[in-house]
Amino acid sequence: MIYTCTLNPSLDYFVQVKDFKPGDLNRIASDKKMPGGKGINVSRVLKRLGVSTQALGFIGGFTGDFIRRELIGEGIHPDFIEVPGDTRINVKIKSANETEINGQSPLVNQNHLEELFLKLEQLTERDALVLSGSIPDSLPPTIYKDMIAGAAGSQAKVILDTSGQALVEAMEAKPFLIKPNHEELGQLFGVTITDVEEAAEYAKRLVSDGIQNVIVSMGGKGAVLAVGDNVFHAEVPKGTLKNSVGAGDSLVGGFLAEYSRGGNVQEAFRYGAAAGSATAFSVDLCTKEAVENLVGQVRVSHIK
Repeated sequence: MIYTCTLNPSLDYFVQVKDFKPGDLNRIASDKKMPGGKGINVSRVLKRLGVSTQALGFIGGFTGDFIRRELIGEGIHPDFIEVPGDTRINVKIKSANETEINGQSPLVNQNHLEELFLKLEQLTERDALVLSGSIPDSLPPTIYKDMIAGAAGSQAKVILDTSGQALVEAMEAKPFLIKPNHEELGQLFGVTITDVEEAAEYAKRLVSDGIQNVIVSMGGKGAVLAVGDNVFHAEVPKGTLKNSVGAGDSLVGGFLAEYSRGGNVQEAFRYGAAAGSATAFSVDLCTKEAVENLVGQVRVSHIK
């Protein structure tokens, strides 16, 4: 089973405003509400690609109820821990420019954490665990590192997609896979990464430090995979960018979907790149049909 854990989920409220004017009355032309959070996005992509998944994390209040109902409606098993307060609402205003207003996270206490760690103890070597997204203010930046250590005895494969101090701390626990984007990778080394060769160099350094697989997403420049002594580059298909939100999560979901079927890291990388592109070319997360239409156009080359 592939488990995803979203410590800081959200109800994402997208509003379309024709000509947004701060400080004035604005009327919404259209809107939509969606369950949000990077781990939740990965679960949604996995299910669309025909792979069973369970969603872990913390939810609360009427907004948490919305997330649970939506995931059940999509055939995803939610196994969240209830916390006091409401899951945050993130407002995303789409107009000539995009404006985001992110809500405040509910409090997660020690009892909630202990309940989560009990769930991690039930994992087995046949499972994968995706730790993805930001961390609530009430939790320490070491939480992902602690969760990886908590799952270590099960030998489950842990996939990490976060940034900042949380990423720095968690890398010490040597997860199976990390997926920074090129900016996040550069921040780890105090450099600015602008091209594929630079991304390949620094991704390979992380593998030398003991991380088994490193995927670096680079938007229109594709993605880089470092594994063992090899580095590969996936050149993404041409298309019109419609939506960058969730493209990295789709890459992770696509990778895991294909890896769970065959265990071939390079083919999983190709499929993940196709999934990321399919989301970028869509107004929502990718569909299985869109991914399979693109996967043949993803050219993977050995670059180191």
